[in-house]
Amino acid sequence: MERRDFIRLSLGGIILAALGPYLKAGKAFAAETINKLTLTNAEWKQKLTPTEYDILREEGIERPFTSKLLDEHREGTFVCVACDLPLFPSSFKYDSGTGWPSFFDSISGHVETKTDYKLIVPRTEYHCARCGGHHGHVFDDGPKPTGLRYCNNGAVLEFIPKRGMI
Repeated sequence: MERRDFIRLSLGGIILAALGPYLKAGKAFAAETINKLTLTNAEWKQKLTPTEYDILREEGIERPFTSKLLDEHREGTFVCVACDLPLFPSSFKYDSGTGWPSFFDSISGHVETKTDYKLIVPRTEYHCARCGGHHGHVFDDGPKPTGLRYCNNGAVLEFIPKRGMI
């Protein structure tokens, strides 16, 4: 091996090691910066319907089997109704039988979680990373590959079909 080749290989290894934390599934990615949307309660009440406000801002819940998105099976993206941040691609959706739209994963960095003790037993609650709106809870009884079930209030999601799929 020539000295020049050794230096190139060494530099390549150093670069790869530095990029290691940014490699996922063989693809390099950069953490997306989510600009936070902060409104007053009065502004949220003007922007949202009473049901959306109850769920997103007061951590309410819709009745099971009432969401029009339960039977949505087209290709597209599910976005937060309050701020349009994409939360779930349609390929992550599955029928959990619970009565709420369910997903086995979310778009990386687009949801944030916290522990909810409202039912005494701790649960993981998740929110939109942009507006902080409550969407539902995540459980560990979902399908592979993640084993997770993001149980979402469909009233606070909007479905955007893939172009040409309307």
